[in-house]
Amino acid sequence: MPKRNKTVARKLAFIMDPLERVLVDKDTTFAFMLEAQIRGHKIYVLGIRDLYARGPNVIARARRCEVMRGSPHHRFLDEGAEYPLETFDAILMRKDPPADAAYLYATMLLSLADSRRTFVLNHPAGLREANEKLYSLNFPDAIPPTLVTYEIPRLKTFLDEQGGEMIVKPLDGHGGEGVFLVTTKDRNLGAILETVTQYESRPIMAQRYIPEARKGDKRLIVLDGEPLGCTLRVPREDEHRGNIHVGGTCVKAPITARDRDICRMLKQRLERDGLYFVGLDIIGNYLTEVNVTSPTGVQEIDRLDGVNLEAKVIDFVESRMAGLKR
Repeated sequence: MPKRNKTVARKLAFIMDPLERVLVDKDTTFAFMLEAQIRGHKIYVLGIRDLYARGPNVIARARRCEVMRGSPHHRFLDEGAEYPLETFDAILMRKDPPADAAYLYATMLLSLADSRRTFVLNHPAGLREANEKLYSLNFPDAIPPTLVTYEIPRLKTFLDEQGGEMIVKPLDGHGGEGVFLVTTKDRNLGAILETVTQYESRPIMAQRYIPEARKGDKRLIVLDGEPLGCTLRVPREDEHRGNIHVGGTCVKAPITARDRDICRMLKQRLERDGLYFVGLDIIGNYLTEVNVTSPTGVQEIDRLDGVNLEAKVIDFVESRMAGLKR
């Protein structure tokens, strides 16, 4: 059991999908909640529909709860009440993708929280700025050759330039959804590109296929610009995606010198945008995505490396809460 620092009890709110659906042994948000609870903090849960505004004042309807590793894995301590956002010392925005219109409106409401009194992780403006696919374009030295376009002929030209293999994916996808490996020899190429672009009505991202993907897609957890830990998600033999929910396997992996170089490239921009806790997807030597909405992988890394990454995250949250005016 890791040593916890003595802390002042605080109120932490978690904006998330329904607590009832949480997977206790996989969910990163659950790990954060449990760690905060162990330290004596009061934890509250709500969904994005539980936010509303009366003029400039944003109210959250939240329920206080307890979590535990077992069945059941949670217990509500009340029926819920309405709280001004500034009631909470910290709000962790952990709603899973997609970052749709409802999600964006929720970040706009969260932006009205008084930052002198309430710390929000990640910063709402940063969440709006950072599409998890497009944000990587800010770091050209870290990414593989990349194209974003609506146009199928342009995609085919790019495919030829990359030697006949590339990955295509929708900008609003998540969890490997809509990700295809395409080749010039595939007779389904035209149909796939029509499908992913919805007949050139939506933009998609294309990237050079990186052969190291067969060895795994690395998830690197980053806190305040610094790498905390990582795992390699290895795809099944019959899959090109390493995502866990499609059969990928998490294996132990080191933080490499290249991983640290990538973090240094991102650090200043992440700090500027208030993206304190992110998950980088790295294949070979290339950054492919920057996950900011509800990055996962903490519990898998904990088990593989014998660490407690959630303790470091809550340490960070506590350090930010300590500077608030209450």
